[in-house]
Amino acid sequence: MARESIKARERKREKLVAKYAKKRAELKAAGDYVGLDKLPKNSSPVRLHNRCKLTGRPKGYMRKFGINRVTFREMASEGKIPGVTKASW
Repeated sequence: MARESIKARERKREKLVAKYAKKRAELKAAGDYVGLDKLPKNSSPVRLHNRCKLTGRPKGYMRKFGINRVTFREMASEGKIPGVTKASW
C-alpha cells in the first residue's frame, strides 16, 4: 500500500491538470509556448501516473477497472466485481 503522502500528491496533480486543461489547450492552439512555460509543472497531464484507486499501488494497474491486479483478483474472488468470474474449463 502506498504512503498517504504519495496518494495525496497524485490527487493534487489531478486537480491541477483539470484546473489548467482549458487554459493549456488555448495556449497550445495559439502557439504561445512562453505562456505554457509559465503554467505550473504539475498541471501537465504527462506528469500524472495511473494508480490503484483503493491502495495507491502504481504497478499492475488495470485501466478498465481503475485498480491494480492484486486488488482486482481479491475483489473478483469475493464476487465484488459484477460480470467477472473465475475461468474454468
